[in-house]
Amino acid sequence: MLEFEEYKQKLNGLKPDLENLQTALKLDDARAEIAQLEAEAAQEGFWNDLQRSSKVLQRTKQLKSKCEQFDKLQSAWEDLYTLCEMALEENDDSMLEELARDYGAFEKKLEETRLSTLLSGEYDSAGAILSFHAGAGGTEAQDWAQMLYRMYTRWAERHGFKYKVLDYLDGEEAGLKSATIAIDGENAYGYLKSENGIHRLVRISPFDASGRRQTSFAAVEVMPQITDDTEIEIRPEDLKVDTYRSSGAGGQHVNKTERAIRITHIPSGVVVSCQTERSQHQNREYAMQMLRAKLAEIKERQHLEKIEDIKGVQMKIEWGSQIRSYVFMPYTLVKDHRTGYENGNITAVMDGDLDGFINAYLAMKAGQ
Repeated sequence: MLEFEEYKQKLNGLKPDLENLQTALKLDDARAEIAQLEAEAAQEGFWNDLQRSSKVLQRTKQLKSKCEQFDKLQSAWEDLYTLCEMALEENDDSMLEELARDYGAFEKKLEETRLSTLLSGEYDSAGAILSFHAGAGGTEAQDWAQMLYRMYTRWAERHGFKYKVLDYLDGEEAGLKSATIAIDGENAYGYLKSENGIHRLVRISPFDASGRRQTSFAAVEVMPQITDDTEIEIRPEDLKVDTYRSSGAGGQHVNKTERAIRITHIPSGVVVSCQTERSQHQNREYAMQMLRAKLAEIKERQHLEKIEDIKGVQMKIEWGSQIRSYVFMPYTLVKDHRTGYENGNITAVMDGDLDGFINAYLAMKAGQ
């Protein structure tokens, strides 16, 4: 029964971590704010201002989710401790396998939640906008860009986040040349900002009749979703707006009306476009959201305070600049070159299992 005593000691050792986490999450403040927001929601006329009511409900949901997450951790710790005491009292070794499994899951979840408290950046709690760009290499690179697009949409689904396609340009034979999606969910940007950069693929190309090994590159840009009431101000005279006919999926309206929008921010040179909505007005609205997101991401990265000082950064989609490599042949391995974190289950990674890479990046940043 020595193993159960060891687990009791481990659990007692983790109790201070659990208490520190409760403090870091500021749960007392969160519960007080929930009570305040629910009182506001109960007032007469609450639904008259739909924009305000939507924000109140969204904030309430976020705070409740944070509290529930910690409550589940607290309950899991108590269940594990009770299991140890029951096994020792009844001298029952049969519970050891269950205890080992549940303890491992608890320890992992505790660490993930602790890392989430590190998301204290200005935009970390916001949703994310991801753009995908195929590198040089034609069909092979375009197929790789689409594989990355699928990987991140699967990641969003795993976390219960919703995503929306804002722009999509098909590849010439397969894959995509470029695409942009918005992922809605608390801390989506805080987690996904670690994915910004060049991603490298090594595999036997299905498009090469000779079966040769190919190396391809694609870029992923990650930006925070920015609402209109932020400090990112954009002057109309700084914008060049072009309309054009949409391409790709879209049904009967495709190529019949110039509803797609391309906006150029003249001071920074940043260009954004949206073509997936069914009206020019909606496409313009989403394009402006993407522009704010891009400028905010650059501002945060460069620590600049004036938009006129912002200069767009062009990533070179080529060898030597990659943040991560995905090797399908001659072995299977995904390796992050910044943290050294590796995962040999490449199928799981391509199905959206990215939390190990994200947590390793957060841990690395926390230690700097």
